[in-house]
Amino acid sequence: MSKESQNIEWKESWRDEYLKWISGFANAQGGKLIIGMYDSGVVKGLADAQKLLEDIPNKVKDILGILVDVNLLKQGSKEYLEIIVESYPYPISYKGQYHYRSGSTKQELKGAALDKFLLQKQGKRWDSVPVSGITLKELSKNSFGYFRDQAAKSKRLSSDFLKETDKSLLEKLHLLDGKDFKRAAVLLFHPDPEKFVTGAFIKIGFFKTDEDLLFQDTIHGSLFEQVEKTMDLLLTKYLKAAIHYEGINRVEEYPYPEAALREALLNAVAHKDYSLGHPIQISVYDNKIIFWNEGELPDNWTPKKLSVKHPSRPFNPDIASTFFRAGLIEAWGRGTLKIISECKQAGLPGPVFSVEGSDITVELKVSHSKTVEETVEETVEETVEETVEETAKSRELILKQISENSSITAVKLREKTGLTRRGVEYHLEKLKQEGILTRIGSTKSGKWKIKTDQK
Repeated sequence: MSKESQNIEWKESWRDEYLKWISGFANAQGGKLIIGMYDSGVVKGLADAQKLLEDIPNKVKDILGILVDVNLLKQGSKEYLEIIVESYPYPISYKGQYHYRSGSTKQELKGAALDKFLLQKQGKRWDSVPVSGITLKELSKNSFGYFRDQAAKSKRLSSDFLKETDKSLLEKLHLLDGKDFKRAAVLLFHPDPEKFVTGAFIKIGFFKTDEDLLFQDTIHGSLFEQVEKTMDLLLTKYLKAAIHYEGINRVEEYPYPEAALREALLNAVAHKDYSLGHPIQISVYDNKIIFWNEGELPDNWTPKKLSVKHPSRPFNPDIASTFFRAGLIEAWGRGTLKIISECKQAGLPGPVFSVEGSDITVELKVSHSKTVEETVEETVEETVEETVEETAKSRELILKQISENSSITAVKLREKTGLTRRGVEYHLEKLKQEGILTRIGSTKSGKWKIKTDQK
Protein backbone atom coordinates (compact mmCIF):
# COMPACT_ATOMS: atom_id res chain seq x y z
CA MET A 1 0.00 0.00 0.00
CA SER A 2 1.27 3.48 -0.94
CA LYS A 3 2.07 5.85 1.88
CA GLU A 4 -0.22 8.74 2.81
CA SER A 5 1.00 11.76 0.83
CA GLN A 6 -0.08 14.87 -1.05
CA ASN A 7 -2.22 12.73 -3.36
CA ILE A 8 -3.34 10.02 -0.93
CA GLU A 9 -5.50 10.36 2.20
CA TRP A 10 -6.51 7.51 4.57
CA LYS A 11 -9.75 7.49 6.59
CA GLU A 12 -10.99 4.82 9.04
CA SER A 13 -14.65 5.15 8.02
CA TRP A 14 -16.80 7.21 5.69
CA ARG A 15 -18.34 10.53 6.69
CA ASP A 16 -20.21 12.82 4.32
CA GLU A 17 -17.87 15.67 5.29
CA TYR A 18 -15.14 13.82 3.37
CA LEU A 19 -16.77 15.20 0.23
CA LYS A 20 -14.68 18.28 1.10
CA TRP A 21 -11.52 16.17 0.64
CA ILE A 22 -12.78 14.97 -2.75
CA SER A 23 -13.45 18.60 -3.70
CA GLY A 24 -9.93 19.48 -2.57
CA PHE A 25 -8.36 16.76 -4.72
CA ALA A 26 -10.47 17.75 -7.74
CA ASN A 27 -9.41 21.41 -7.38
CA ALA A 28 -5.71 20.47 -7.06
CA GLN A 29 -3.80 17.68 -8.83
CA GLY A 30 -6.27 14.87 -8.16
CA GLY A 31 -5.67 12.02 -5.72
CA LYS A 32 -6.99 9.00 -3.86
CA LEU A 33 -9.12 8.77 -0.73
CA ILE A 34 -8.82 5.37 0.98
CA ILE A 35 -11.76 4.53 3.25
CA GLY A 36 -11.31 1.78 5.86
CA MET A 37 -7.66 2.29 6.75
CA TYR A 38 -5.92 3.51 9.91
CA ASP A 39 -3.48 6.41 9.81
CA SER A 40 -0.73 3.86 10.34
CA GLY A 41 -1.50 2.29 6.97
CA VAL A 42 -3.08 -0.85 8.42
CA VAL A 43 -6.38 -1.92 6.86
CA LYS A 44 -9.26 -1.63 9.33
CA GLY A 45 -12.02 -2.79 7.01
CA LEU A 46 -15.59 -1.59 6.44
CA ALA A 47 -18.73 -3.42 7.54
CA ASP A 48 -20.84 -1.41 5.05
CA ALA A 49 -18.43 -1.43 2.09
CA GLN A 50 -21.03 -2.75 -0.37
CA LYS A 51 -23.54 -0.02 0.51
CA LEU A 52 -20.90 2.74 0.35
CA LEU A 53 -19.80 1.44 -3.03
CA GLU A 54 -23.16 2.66 -4.36
CA ASP A 55 -23.81 5.63 -2.05
CA ILE A 56 -20.52 7.52 -2.43
CA PRO A 57 -20.59 7.95 -6.25
CA ASN A 58 -24.17 9.22 -6.05
CA LYS A 59 -23.39 11.71 -3.28
CA VAL A 60 -20.32 12.99 -5.16
CA LYS A 61 -22.38 13.46 -8.32
CA ASP A 62 -25.33 15.11 -6.56
CA ILE A 63 -23.36 17.47 -4.28
CA LEU A 64 -20.13 18.14 -6.20
CA GLY A 65 -21.37 17.55 -9.74
CA ILE A 66 -18.43 15.35 -10.73
CA LEU A 67 -17.76 11.66 -11.29
CA VAL A 68 -15.27 9.58 -9.32
CA ASP A 69 -14.16 5.95 -9.52
CA VAL A 70 -14.93 3.96 -6.36
CA ASN A 71 -13.22 0.59 -6.18
CA LEU A 72 -13.81 -2.22 -3.69
CA LEU A 73 -10.52 -3.63 -2.39
CA LYS A 74 -9.82 -6.55 -0.06
CA GLN A 75 -7.05 -7.59 2.27
CA GLY A 76 -7.84 -11.03 3.57
CA SER A 77 -11.41 -10.89 4.81
CA LYS A 78 -11.36 -7.10 5.26
CA GLU A 79 -13.00 -4.88 2.63
CA TYR A 80 -12.10 -1.23 2.05
CA LEU A 81 -12.70 1.40 -0.63
CA GLU A 82 -10.47 3.37 -2.96
CA ILE A 83 -11.92 6.63 -4.30
CA ILE A 84 -9.98 7.93 -7.31
CA VAL A 85 -10.44 11.65 -7.99
CA GLU A 86 -9.24 13.35 -11.17
CA SER A 87 -8.06 16.96 -11.35
CA TYR A 88 -10.75 19.17 -12.89
CA PRO A 89 -10.08 22.17 -15.16
CA TYR A 90 -12.89 24.16 -13.55
CA PRO A 91 -13.54 24.91 -9.84
CA ILE A 92 -15.47 22.31 -7.85
CA SER A 93 -17.65 23.70 -5.06
CA TYR A 94 -18.84 21.90 -1.94
CA LYS A 95 -22.04 23.68 -0.83
CA GLY A 96 -20.62 27.05 -1.88
CA GLN A 97 -17.20 26.36 -0.36
CA TYR A 98 -14.01 25.81 -2.33
CA HIS A 99 -11.45 23.40 -0.92
CA TYR A 100 -7.92 22.68 -2.12
CA ARG A 101 -5.43 19.92 -1.38
CA SER A 102 -2.07 21.48 -0.55
CA GLY A 103 0.72 19.22 0.66
CA SER A 104 -0.88 16.70 3.01
CA THR A 105 -3.63 19.05 4.21
CA LYS A 106 -6.95 20.31 2.92
CA GLN A 107 -7.62 24.03 2.99
CA GLU A 108 -10.80 26.02 2.48
CA LEU A 109 -10.04 28.86 0.09
CA LYS A 110 -11.21 32.33 1.08
CA GLY A 111 -10.49 35.95 0.21
CA ALA A 112 -7.44 36.61 -1.93
CA ALA A 113 -6.57 32.90 -2.08
CA LEU A 114 -10.01 32.11 -3.51
CA ASP A 115 -9.78 34.96 -6.04
CA LYS A 116 -6.40 33.69 -7.20
CA PHE A 117 -7.67 30.10 -7.47
CA LEU A 118 -10.71 31.08 -9.53
CA LEU A 119 -8.57 33.18 -11.88
CA GLN A 120 -6.14 30.29 -12.39
CA LYS A 121 -8.99 27.95 -13.24
CA GLN A 122 -9.98 30.46 -15.94
CA GLY A 123 -6.45 30.39 -17.30
CA LYS A 124 -5.66 33.86 -15.94
CA ARG A 125 -3.18 35.33 -13.50
CA TRP A 126 -3.80 38.14 -11.05
CA ASP A 127 -1.65 40.63 -12.98
CA SER A 128 -3.53 39.95 -16.23
CA VAL A 129 -6.93 41.11 -14.91
CA PRO A 130 -8.09 44.35 -16.62
CA VAL A 131 -8.57 47.60 -14.69
CA SER A 132 -11.19 49.87 -16.19
CA GLY A 133 -11.38 53.65 -16.13
CA ILE A 134 -7.67 54.45 -16.66
CA THR A 135 -6.54 56.54 -19.62
CA LEU A 136 -3.17 56.54 -21.36
CA LYS A 137 -2.57 60.13 -20.24
CA GLU A 138 -2.57 59.00 -16.61
CA LEU A 139 0.45 56.76 -17.12
CA SER A 140 3.99 57.91 -16.41
CA LYS A 141 6.05 59.23 -19.35
CA ASN A 142 9.17 58.72 -17.25
CA SER A 143 8.37 55.02 -16.87
CA PHE A 144 7.90 54.60 -20.62
CA GLY A 145 11.21 56.41 -21.17
CA TYR A 146 12.94 54.20 -18.63
CA PHE A 147 11.60 51.04 -20.27
CA ARG A 148 12.77 52.16 -23.71
CA ASP A 149 16.24 53.10 -22.41
CA GLN A 150 16.72 49.77 -20.65
CA ALA A 151 15.37 47.73 -23.58
CA ALA A 152 17.65 49.58 -25.99
CA LYS A 153 20.68 48.82 -23.81
CA SER A 154 19.82 45.14 -23.51
CA LYS A 155 19.05 44.88 -27.27
CA ARG A 156 16.24 42.44 -26.54
CA LEU A 157 13.84 44.58 -28.56
CA SER A 158 14.39 46.12 -31.98
CA SER A 159 14.71 49.87 -32.47
CA ASP A 160 11.52 49.80 -34.56
CA PHE A 161 9.66 48.17 -31.67
CA LEU A 162 10.82 50.88 -29.28
CA LYS A 163 9.74 53.66 -31.65
CA GLU A 164 6.11 52.58 -31.36
CA THR A 165 3.63 54.85 -29.57
CA ASP A 166 3.06 54.20 -25.87
CA LYS A 167 -0.27 52.52 -26.58
CA SER A 168 1.17 50.35 -29.34
CA LEU A 169 4.04 49.44 -27.04
CA LEU A 170 1.57 48.25 -24.37
CA GLU A 171 -0.31 46.23 -27.00
CA LYS A 172 2.87 44.49 -28.16
CA LEU A 173 3.88 43.82 -24.58
CA HIS A 174 0.45 42.15 -24.12
CA LEU A 175 -0.47 44.55 -21.33
CA LEU A 176 -3.90 45.44 -22.73
CA ASP A 177 -7.15 43.51 -22.39
CA GLY A 178 -9.35 44.98 -25.09
CA LYS A 179 -9.49 48.69 -24.33
CA ASP A 180 -8.50 48.32 -20.68
CA PHE A 181 -5.04 48.18 -19.14
CA LYS A 182 -4.09 45.03 -17.28
CA ARG A 183 -3.09 45.27 -13.64
CA ALA A 184 0.49 44.64 -14.73
CA ALA A 185 0.40 47.77 -16.91
CA VAL A 186 -0.92 49.84 -14.01
CA LEU A 187 1.80 48.60 -11.66
CA LEU A 188 4.56 49.06 -14.22
CA PHE A 189 3.60 52.41 -15.75
CA HIS A 190 1.19 54.29 -13.45
CA PRO A 191 2.86 56.93 -11.22
CA ASP A 192 0.65 55.95 -8.27
CA PRO A 193 -0.35 52.27 -8.52
CA GLU A 194 -1.40 52.29 -4.86
CA LYS A 195 -4.64 54.01 -5.97
CA PHE A 196 -5.60 50.66 -7.50
CA VAL A 197 -3.48 48.06 -5.66
CA THR A 198 -3.11 48.22 -1.88
CA GLY A 199 0.43 47.71 -0.61
CA ALA A 200 2.10 48.26 -3.99
CA PHE A 201 5.22 49.85 -2.50
CA ILE A 202 8.52 48.90 -0.84
CA LYS A 203 9.68 49.42 2.76
CA ILE A 204 13.34 49.53 3.80
CA GLY A 205 14.48 49.58 7.41
CA PHE A 206 17.87 49.56 9.13
CA PHE A 207 17.88 47.37 12.23
CA LYS A 208 20.44 47.20 15.04
CA THR A 209 18.62 44.12 16.30
CA ASP A 210 15.36 42.47 15.25
CA GLU A 211 13.49 44.71 17.71
CA ASP A 212 15.60 47.85 17.32
CA LEU A 213 14.66 49.75 14.13
CA LEU A 214 16.96 52.76 13.72
CA PHE A 215 15.45 54.35 10.59
CA GLN A 216 13.28 53.46 7.60
CA ASP A 217 11.99 54.62 4.21
CA THR A 218 9.03 53.81 1.98
CA ILE A 219 9.39 53.86 -1.81
CA HIS A 220 6.42 54.63 -4.03
CA GLY A 221 5.73 55.13 -7.74
CA SER A 222 5.63 52.74 -10.69
CA LEU A 223 7.48 49.45 -10.28
CA PHE A 224 10.26 50.72 -12.55
CA GLU A 225 10.66 53.78 -10.32
CA GLN A 226 10.50 51.70 -7.16
CA VAL A 227 13.34 49.46 -8.33
CA GLU A 228 15.61 52.39 -9.17
CA LYS A 229 14.79 54.43 -6.07
CA THR A 230 15.29 51.38 -3.85
CA MET A 231 18.69 50.61 -5.36
CA ASP A 232 19.64 54.27 -4.97
CA LEU A 233 18.69 54.27 -1.28
CA LEU A 234 20.45 50.99 -0.58
CA LEU A 235 23.72 52.20 -2.09
CA THR A 236 23.68 55.78 -0.81
CA LYS A 237 22.04 55.47 2.61
CA TYR A 238 21.76 51.92 3.90
CA LEU A 239 25.01 50.26 2.82
CA LYS A 240 28.38 51.85 3.55
CA ALA A 241 31.15 51.18 1.08
CA ALA A 242 34.69 50.41 2.21
CA ILE A 243 37.29 52.52 0.39
CA HIS A 244 40.67 51.32 -0.79
CA TYR A 245 43.13 52.28 -3.49
CA GLU A 246 44.60 50.23 -6.30
CA GLY A 247 47.61 52.29 -7.25
CA ILE A 248 46.26 55.82 -7.70
CA ASN A 249 42.73 54.59 -8.42
CA ARG A 250 40.19 54.81 -5.64
CA VAL A 251 37.88 51.80 -5.35
CA GLU A 252 34.55 51.61 -3.48
CA GLU A 253 33.55 48.15 -2.31
CA TYR A 254 30.06 47.48 -1.00
CA PRO A 255 29.46 44.57 1.40
CA TYR A 256 27.28 42.86 -1.26
CA PRO A 257 27.60 42.78 -5.06
CA GLU A 258 25.32 45.37 -6.62
CA ALA A 259 24.15 42.82 -9.22
CA ALA A 260 23.08 40.39 -6.48
CA LEU A 261 21.12 43.10 -4.66
CA ARG A 262 19.34 44.11 -7.88
CA GLU A 263 18.44 40.51 -8.74
CA ALA A 264 17.09 39.86 -5.24
CA LEU A 265 14.99 43.02 -5.47
CA LEU A 266 13.67 42.22 -8.96
CA ASN A 267 12.83 38.66 -7.90
CA ALA A 268 10.81 40.03 -4.98
CA VAL A 269 8.91 42.37 -7.31
CA ALA A 270 8.23 39.66 -9.92
CA HIS A 271 7.16 36.97 -7.41
CA LYS A 272 5.15 39.17 -5.07
CA ASP A 273 1.47 38.35 -4.57
CA TYR A 274 0.04 41.86 -4.93
CA SER A 275 -3.47 40.66 -4.10
CA LEU A 276 -2.52 40.26 -0.40
CA GLY A 277 -1.93 43.99 0.08
CA HIS A 278 1.43 43.88 1.88
CA PRO A 279 4.53 45.80 0.71
CA ILE A 280 7.87 44.22 -0.08
CA GLN A 281 10.12 44.59 2.97
CA ILE A 282 13.91 44.92 2.99
CA SER A 283 15.61 44.60 6.38
CA VAL A 284 19.21 45.83 6.54
CA TYR A 285 21.52 44.89 9.43
CA ASP A 286 25.21 45.45 10.05
CA ASN A 287 26.01 41.94 8.87
CA LYS A 288 23.11 40.87 6.62
CA ILE A 289 20.28 42.05 4.38
CA ILE A 290 16.93 40.28 4.01
CA PHE A 291 14.45 40.68 1.13
CA TRP A 292 10.90 39.56 2.01
CA ASN A 293 7.73 39.33 -0.02
CA GLU A 294 4.54 37.33 -0.05
CA GLY A 295 4.15 35.19 -3.12
CA GLU A 296 4.21 31.71 -4.53
CA LEU A 297 6.70 29.36 -6.15
CA PRO A 298 6.10 25.97 -7.84
CA ASP A 299 4.96 23.07 -5.63
CA ASN A 300 8.20 21.13 -6.23
CA TRP A 301 10.40 24.11 -5.40
CA THR A 302 13.34 23.77 -3.04
CA PRO A 303 16.27 26.21 -2.80
CA LYS A 304 18.67 23.49 -3.93
CA LYS A 305 16.61 22.50 -6.93
CA LEU A 306 15.87 26.06 -7.92
CA SER A 307 19.53 27.01 -7.81
CA VAL A 308 20.64 24.10 -9.96
CA LYS A 309 17.99 22.43 -12.09
CA HIS A 310 14.50 23.81 -11.65
CA PRO A 311 14.07 27.51 -12.53
CA SER A 312 11.00 29.07 -10.97
CA ARG A 313 8.01 30.25 -12.91
CA PRO A 314 7.18 33.94 -12.35
CA PHE A 315 4.18 34.55 -10.12
CA ASN A 316 3.25 37.60 -12.22
CA PRO A 317 4.04 36.53 -15.81
CA ASP A 318 3.06 39.84 -17.43
CA ILE A 319 5.23 41.86 -15.04
CA ALA A 320 8.12 39.40 -15.31
CA SER A 321 7.85 39.31 -19.11
CA THR A 322 8.06 43.11 -19.31
CA PHE A 323 11.06 43.16 -16.96
CA PHE A 324 12.72 40.50 -19.10
CA ARG A 325 12.13 42.34 -22.37
CA ALA A 326 13.55 45.49 -20.79
CA GLY A 327 16.69 43.53 -19.93
CA LEU A 328 16.16 43.94 -16.18
CA ILE A 329 15.98 40.23 -15.37
CA GLU A 330 17.36 37.00 -16.81
CA ALA A 331 15.33 34.14 -18.22
CA TRP A 332 12.98 32.65 -15.60
CA GLY A 333 14.95 31.32 -12.66
CA ARG A 334 18.32 32.51 -13.95
CA GLY A 335 18.22 35.51 -11.63
CA THR A 336 18.51 33.18 -8.65
CA LEU A 337 21.54 31.53 -10.21
CA LYS A 338 23.01 34.99 -10.73
CA ILE A 339 22.61 35.88 -7.05
CA ILE A 340 24.40 32.66 -6.09
CA SER A 341 27.17 33.25 -8.63
CA GLU A 342 27.71 36.91 -7.65
CA CYS A 343 27.96 36.05 -3.95
CA LYS A 344 30.40 33.24 -4.70
CA GLN A 345 32.62 35.51 -6.82
CA ALA A 346 32.62 38.13 -4.06
CA GLY A 347 33.69 35.56 -1.48
CA LEU A 348 30.39 35.81 0.42
CA PRO A 349 28.50 32.93 2.06
CA GLY A 350 25.85 31.45 -0.22
CA PRO A 351 22.52 33.28 -0.17
CA VAL A 352 19.79 31.68 1.93
CA PHE A 353 16.45 31.15 0.14
CA SER A 354 13.44 30.37 2.29
CA VAL A 355 9.81 29.63 1.42
CA GLU A 356 7.36 29.18 4.30
CA GLY A 357 3.75 29.28 3.19
CA SER A 358 3.40 32.50 1.24
CA ASP A 359 6.54 34.05 2.80
CA ILE A 360 9.54 34.19 0.44
CA THR A 361 12.85 35.50 1.76
CA VAL A 362 16.35 35.91 0.35
CA GLU A 363 19.11 36.58 2.85
CA LEU A 364 22.62 37.80 2.01
CA LYS A 365 25.39 37.87 4.64
CA VAL A 366 28.75 39.61 4.88
CA SER A 367 31.82 37.46 4.39
CA HIS A 368 33.63 38.07 7.68
CA SER A 369 33.06 38.42 11.40
CA LYS A 370 33.36 42.21 11.33
CA THR A 371 30.23 44.22 10.68
CA VAL A 372 29.92 46.64 7.81
CA GLU A 373 30.02 49.51 10.30
CA GLU A 374 33.33 48.34 11.79
CA THR A 375 34.88 47.91 8.37
CA VAL A 376 33.93 51.42 7.31
CA GLU A 377 35.14 52.95 10.55
CA GLU A 378 38.58 51.46 9.92
CA THR A 379 38.68 52.94 6.40
CA VAL A 380 40.66 56.12 5.86
CA GLU A 381 38.33 59.10 5.30
CA GLU A 382 37.89 59.69 1.60
CA THR A 383 39.01 62.89 -0.12
CA VAL A 384 38.18 63.99 -3.62
CA GLU A 385 41.41 64.94 -5.32
CA GLU A 386 41.09 66.34 -8.85
CA THR A 387 42.92 68.85 -10.98
CA VAL A 388 41.11 72.01 -12.09
CA GLU A 389 40.59 70.46 -15.51
CA GLU A 390 39.23 67.21 -14.02
CA THR A 391 36.86 69.14 -11.75
CA ALA A 392 35.50 71.13 -14.69
CA LYS A 393 35.01 67.96 -16.71
CA SER A 394 33.22 66.19 -13.84
CA ARG A 395 30.86 69.14 -13.35
CA GLU A 396 30.18 69.32 -17.06
CA LEU A 397 29.26 65.62 -17.13
CA ILE A 398 26.93 65.99 -14.14
CA LEU A 399 25.18 69.12 -15.45
CA LYS A 400 24.74 67.54 -18.88
CA GLN A 401 22.94 64.53 -17.41
CA ILE A 402 20.77 66.71 -15.17
CA SER A 403 19.81 68.94 -18.11
CA GLU A 404 18.62 65.82 -19.94
CA ASN A 405 16.79 64.35 -16.95
CA SER A 406 16.03 66.63 -14.01
CA SER A 407 14.78 63.64 -11.93
CA ILE A 408 17.97 61.60 -12.37
CA THR A 409 19.13 59.71 -9.28
CA ALA A 410 22.61 59.59 -7.78
CA VAL A 411 22.97 55.96 -8.88
CA LYS A 412 22.15 56.91 -12.47
CA LEU A 413 24.59 59.82 -12.33
CA ARG A 414 27.29 57.36 -11.34
CA GLU A 415 26.42 55.10 -14.28
CA LYS A 416 26.23 57.94 -16.80
CA THR A 417 29.32 59.89 -15.71
CA GLY A 418 31.61 57.11 -14.53
CA LEU A 419 32.25 59.00 -11.28
CA THR A 420 32.29 57.34 -7.86
CA ARG A 421 29.44 57.70 -5.40
CA ARG A 422 31.41 60.12 -3.22
CA GLY A 423 32.61 61.97 -6.29
CA VAL A 424 29.03 62.57 -7.42
CA GLU A 425 27.99 63.63 -3.90
CA TYR A 426 30.98 65.99 -3.61
CA HIS A 427 30.32 67.82 -6.87
CA LEU A 428 26.56 68.01 -6.30
CA GLU A 429 27.15 69.60 -2.91
CA LYS A 430 29.67 72.09 -4.35
CA LEU A 431 27.34 73.01 -7.21
CA LYS A 432 24.54 73.65 -4.71
CA GLN A 433 26.80 75.76 -2.48
CA GLU A 434 27.78 77.89 -5.46
CA GLY A 435 24.14 78.42 -6.45
CA ILE A 436 24.58 76.69 -9.79
CA LEU A 437 22.31 73.77 -8.82
CA THR A 438 19.12 73.78 -6.75
CA ARG A 439 17.17 70.84 -5.39
CA ILE A 440 13.39 71.26 -5.63
CA GLY A 441 11.30 68.86 -3.56
CA SER A 442 12.33 65.90 -1.45
CA THR A 443 15.42 63.76 -1.83
CA LYS A 444 13.36 60.84 -3.06
CA SER A 445 10.87 62.48 -5.44
CA GLY A 446 12.26 65.96 -6.12
CA LYS A 447 14.04 67.41 -9.15
CA TRP A 448 17.20 69.35 -9.96
CA LYS A 449 17.15 72.87 -11.39
CA ILE A 450 20.17 74.42 -13.11
CA LYS A 451 20.68 78.17 -12.86
CA THR A 452 19.55 79.54 -16.22
CA ASP A 453 22.53 81.88 -16.71
CA GLN A 454 25.02 79.09 -15.94
CA LYS A 455 27.75 78.94 -18.57
